[in-house]
Amino acid sequence: MTDMADSVARRYAVMRPHLTEFQRRLWLGAEAAELGSGGVAIVAEATGVAADTVRRGRKEAGNGKAPSPGRSRRPGGGRKRAEAHDKGLVESFESLIDPVTRGDPMSPLRWTSKSIRALTAALRGKGHQVSDMVTRRLLREGGYSLQAGAKTIEGNQHADRDAQFQYLNDQAADHLDARDPVISVDTKKKELVGAYKNAGREWRPSGEPEQVKVHDFVDPVLGKANPYGVYDVGANTGWVSVGTDHDTAAFAVNTIATWWHEVGKPMYPNASRLMISADGGGFNGYRTRLWKTELAKFAAATDLTITVCHLPPGTSKWNKIEHRLFSHISMNWRGRPLTSHEVIVETIAATTTSTGLTVLAELDQAEYPKGVKIPDKEMKALETQGILMRHEFHGEWNYTLTPAPDDTPEPS
Repeated sequence: MTDMADSVARRYAVMRPHLTEFQRRLWLGAEAAELGSGGVAIVAEATGVAADTVRRGRKEAGNGKAPSPGRSRRPGGGRKRAEAHDKGLVESFESLIDPVTRGDPMSPLRWTSKSIRALTAALRGKGHQVSDMVTRRLLREGGYSLQAGAKTIEGNQHADRDAQFQYLNDQAADHLDARDPVISVDTKKKELVGAYKNAGREWRPSGEPEQVKVHDFVDPVLGKANPYGVYDVGANTGWVSVGTDHDTAAFAVNTIATWWHEVGKPMYPNASRLMISADGGGFNGYRTRLWKTELAKFAAATDLTITVCHLPPGTSKWNKIEHRLFSHISMNWRGRPLTSHEVIVETIAATTTSTGLTVLAELDQAEYPKGVKIPDKEMKALETQGILMRHEFHGEWNYTLTPAPDDTPEPS
């Protein structure tokens, strides 16, 4: 008897992974029928399957009837769901979810701030015998999913937002058609310099992560890096100056001037105009006086006519430099500690894309003091002398700076 049971057990171990539930019952039933009297008990003991299941398999094998295609059990067979014998489960589940549901309750996709473990514990506290698997299924069938926040709310939309984008596009097209450069400028997020954790991951030998500091306190010697970028829309090239002092309009314009002398002028030797697309706020915003006076100096020094078009309020993430340059720099240095200013400059300069983006970078250690005030008289002089000319359409956002006449004193 023992040898017979061992033989059945060995055959079942081989066949079981390759059979469906219905096929396994048939096989067990056929083995029991082959063994004759006492066969059901022998097969049940050898395989660990309930004797009733073996008897049912023997009966199904004898009458030749099979379940519907694609089924292993007859309709209604199998273990019943928890809510079938616990009528109040779904109602209790919804009562736990509703107070913390986020988003539109009529939407097919909802989410909750409670974890599966917390929901399961709460349901058990109400007397429902459920597992994490049941809670997960109730969430899924209720239309819930794990979701992160999406940055889509831009604040109050200006009535002329779309019109400003169209105006900016027309100005850019006019410059590009004349082979005059169009650049998008902005400042990138300040970065801690030192052995600090940087977001993202990079490939390293298994079990050898980069060792970084536990706390993100600013190193008093290394400080922070202030990257300011220039993206050439027509040439798909970038320039980044990594500053070590303050973020100011003087630093921004000096970056543009450096880009012009190092890259722009050799690339556009016959250009007489330059268009700049910039955010509406920050130290290169349309309200910043130092930004305009520094650009006036730049125009006078280079004999360039500079047209500036600012993005309308609340649309800074639409600036081309954000997704054409800065995003690729962030991906290039992901998971890598920015241990020095030189490492930052080299990593930025190594950024490339499959579409041909190339980037140049330099370290700018000049001092740019904060709090520089431009008096009303100086700003008014720029306009009365024809250096700063505001456009008819939203002159606060769109303006042109022309080279100052020889007899015009340079703005202080």
